[in-house]
Amino acid sequence: MNEELLKEIEELPHYIKVKAVPNAPKTYIKEKMADGAWKIYIQAIPDKNKANLELKKFFKKSLGFEIEIISGDKDRTKLIKIYEKN
Repeated sequence: MNEELLKEIEELPHYIKVKAVPNAPKTYIKEKMADGAWKIYIQAIPDKNKANLELKKFFKKSLGFEIEIISGDKDRTKLIKIYEKN
């Protein structure tokens, strides 16, 4: 699934919608949903910003990008700005 998302990113900055599913056994991209959002399982609880920090860490470590959460900081549906390749 990572490769599918990487193909979508043609230029930076790039914006995507994410449906976060916290408290998962591991962090990974599950699928692109019918509404265009990416369903991402997150290995962190949604408490004290832990899930958001894990999402940022995942993008940096697994995909090589820095991200910023534009909206949905305290919601499961988020707008993410992908802005820098490591």
